[in-house]
Amino acid sequence: MHQNRLHWLKKEPINARGEYVLYWMNVDQRVQDNPALVWALEKANEKHLPLVVGFNLWEKYPEANLRHFAFMIEGLVETQHELESRGIRFVMIRAPMPQGILRLAQLARLVVCDRGYLPMQRAWRAELVREAPCPVAEIEGHVVVPVATAYPKEAYSAAVLRPALEKLMPIFLHDEDPLPPAAAPFYSRDFAELLEGFEPVVPGPELTDSLAVDRSVGLTAFRGGYTAAWNSFEEWRERHLAHYDTQRNDPNARAQSGMSPYLHFGQISARRLALAALERGGEGAAAFVEELVVRRELSMNFVWYNPAFDRYDALPEWCLKTLHQHRNDPREYVYSLAEWEEARTHDPAWNACQLEMVRTGKMHGYMRMYWGKKLLEWSPSPELAWSWALYLNNKYELDGRDPNGYAGVAWCFGKHDRPWTERGVYGTIRYMNYNGLKRKFDIEKYIDTYCGSTLF
Repeated sequence: MHQNRLHWLKKEPINARGEYVLYWMNVDQRVQDNPALVWALEKANEKHLPLVVGFNLWEKYPEANLRHFAFMIEGLVETQHELESRGIRFVMIRAPMPQGILRLAQLARLVVCDRGYLPMQRAWRAELVREAPCPVAEIEGHVVVPVATAYPKEAYSAAVLRPALEKLMPIFLHDEDPLPPAAAPFYSRDFAELLEGFEPVVPGPELTDSLAVDRSVGLTAFRGGYTAAWNSFEEWRERHLAHYDTQRNDPNARAQSGMSPYLHFGQISARRLALAALERGGEGAAAFVEELVVRRELSMNFVWYNPAFDRYDALPEWCLKTLHQHRNDPREYVYSLAEWEEARTHDPAWNACQLEMVRTGKMHGYMRMYWGKKLLEWSPSPELAWSWALYLNNKYELDGRDPNGYAGVAWCFGKHDRPWTERGVYGTIRYMNYNGLKRKFDIEKYIDTYCGSTLF
């Protein structure tokens, strides 16, 4: 593992009474291609200690609902089985974040965690550092190239970040080792006393049924877990990768990989997907890696370096200025949040976007750009359009509440873009319209897929 993936958050003190090495699994919920898990097990083997993997299940996770929890727990069923078949204990605790992990840390010689990029995730790790009686190491495996290694500050655009990533990708695509066998016996001690007041749980359908979470958003056809992700990707690679560069913006072609929900929950690694695509080569693979690495890691750069990433004032000054200058421009249509959420606009293409997201848990990437642009155009103000876009994205998308989602919404308002021809409402923000969709693909077919012919 490249040493730039390792961040020592706390080197002292050493807990001489520690009985195991603890890996706090959070953003990377998988066994395969997980450098934090590999490094934690290597350290456990060096110390002749067992490895315990802890997972803190928090039902009040902001904006998460049954759709998100069910998908995540389905993946954790597979993760627990894979870990315990390798002699590694998996402990899942229903507790406020990160209180369950702090309890497990009391008996740890060393705590290893993966890196999260959102402020909430960073705050949990800071609390762990304050409370843990042992060293804490963070391993960055959620991206191909560690964020601070790729670029030392917020990148203005993909053109700024791309050269650095292209230089570093060959190094970081090949820097990981396979998971070694566990050297110490399986840690079978009862955690009841240590976890008093909290509830150890087992991932599975019964746990999902028992969750006290928002159940207003239905489940989707997506199946969680590494195996489902890899099988889906393999099928997509065989059928669509070669044409990804020419077909990815046509939602009827089914040319996008559908990997974003799995990447969000860390059920598969971006590194594994990039290597698998590059094995095939060609223009399709190059275009896919551009989206998977450059565009995705631009979003990580955004949330890591910009503390206002989820607020309207995260936009560049030129965006704020032009939108302010045009805030009072007449709008042909103005919709309320309820009308947006229920897909009750005059535009069947926009309604189809919203219904695709509500029903499937994912929206085609090109259509999500159109979706966001029209929210800007037909909302009472750009600030309301911003907040409503984040609300809808985070509620219905399986990959919501993610750096990609925040950066994707911000792009619709001009972030990571440049000024274009000035027009009403948009100012110099890039414009999209229905006729543009018609020129690119069969928009009526897309509408019919999600709305039905009654909307024509």
